[in-house]
Amino acid sequence: QKFFFQASNPGQFENDSDVLWQRGHIPETIIYHGRVGINTDAPDEALVVCGNAKVMGRVMHPSDSRAKQNIQEVDTNEQLRRITKMRLVEYDYKPEFASVMGIKDT
Repeated sequence: QKFFFQASNPGQFENDSDVLWQRGHIPETIIYHGRVGINTDAPDEALVVCGNAKVMGRVMHPSDSRAKQNIQEVDTNEQLRRITKMRLVEYDYKPEFASVMGIKDT
């Protein structure tokens, strides 16, 4: 006895305006045009993870030295002078933000 199952294509939705997930040009990639939330239904950034995240590989950030070239030392005295002109502030998180993000000490 044979069974046949048919699953819907994740890229097919009821109308074209709902198509947000697409296959990427690079193999094994998916593109989502919008915000993604994990453990939240109200992401306010491109990706919001409410909870712990485990990374089994490297995380690359634009500030990573592996992404830079022509790195040069600067005049420390000049940089300290510029820092003294910075505006420094203290703040408390808004309670509604802290509760959503799981921040205990606001």
